[in-house]
Amino acid sequence: MDITKEIHKFGHEQVVFCQDNATGLQAIIAIHSTVLGPALGGCRFWNYNSEAEAVADVLRLSRGMTYKAAVANLPLGGGKSVIIGDPQRLKTKELFSVFGRFVNSMGGRYITAEDVNVRVDDMNVVAKETPYVTGSTSVSGGSGDPSPVTALGVFSGIKAAVKYRLHRDSLAGLRVAVQGCGAVGSHLCQLLAENGVHLVVADINAHATAHLREKYHAEIVSINDIHRQQVDVYSPCALGGILNARTIAELRTSIIAGAANNQLLDEEKDSERLRGLGILYAPDYVINAGGLINVCHELRGYHAENSLDDARKIYHTLMEIFIKAENRGTSTLAASNAMAESKIQLTMERGGQRLFHTFNNQAWIKLRR
Repeated sequence: MDITKEIHKFGHEQVVFCQDNATGLQAIIAIHSTVLGPALGGCRFWNYNSEAEAVADVLRLSRGMTYKAAVANLPLGGGKSVIIGDPQRLKTKELFSVFGRFVNSMGGRYITAEDVNVRVDDMNVVAKETPYVTGSTSVSGGSGDPSPVTALGVFSGIKAAVKYRLHRDSLAGLRVAVQGCGAVGSHLCQLLAENGVHLVVADINAHATAHLREKYHAEIVSINDIHRQQVDVYSPCALGGILNARTIAELRTSIIAGAANNQLLDEEKDSERLRGLGILYAPDYVINAGGLINVCHELRGYHAENSLDDARKIYHTLMEIFIKAENRGTSTLAASNAMAESKIQLTMERGGQRLFHTFNNQAWIKLRR
């Protein structure tokens, strides 16, 4: 991989490689854009097969955060960080302390948060080293785990997709396949079950699916077969790349609406494949924006009900995207990308907010207000 070429292709402003031999920390922080505000995005701890794979992931994820914030109308840019290695072996308080110092050294241009294999306790450690962190406990100045708000946003998005595609106001009696039953997926399953949905679930953690079967009578299938189930909605809530030329051909659903980032392996081709099959796709960075909405509220002064209300508005955002896509004869992803890019371009034409290139306490205070 030509890293410089990849950075230019996505239009990133800055990519920082971080290393600490004492703790074993190897991390990458990617800032895609600060046009709309400081770059906010979670920290993912993953045992990548190569540095090139980690770079590709952090670049794509950070760009997705820019679009997510823009479509959600938030005063934030897009960033992301990844820690490379086995979290079971490497995760320590000392490692997250060092990571926090790296985040702090960027002066607020990047604000970190939770992501895969990173939890509230980890953010509490980071919060001791830098104010540029969200998702820590209230004791550390945060709002805690944003997963329930993310799940509420996805649930609202599923309702929008069902209304648009199936012309139904109620979810009762529908079959929904949820792939990935972790922090977000389990909360989503609860919301769906409470609304009369028959759940079909899969996860690499057998205890997670067994719990859902016991509590909600969920049907358990193999992680390799979940996308092949005959369902009304397929909801990917694990890692990305699950939708590709092979798996799309095997789908037996009318709607894809899930929490996972980067669900499409090839964004342009796979979104068109879904459109060609008449499958309604809720763009991942739109439907899963609840967590970002929650941490933005945290930065401004947290009121839980306000955060939940804004997460529910994902319903209306997606309905607007579905209508635009149909009217323009494009994929839903193309319609949402156009919406995000239009907002960013308009901000730049008005002079932009690029004060976050030289982020300072005044800018931080402005966001928190």
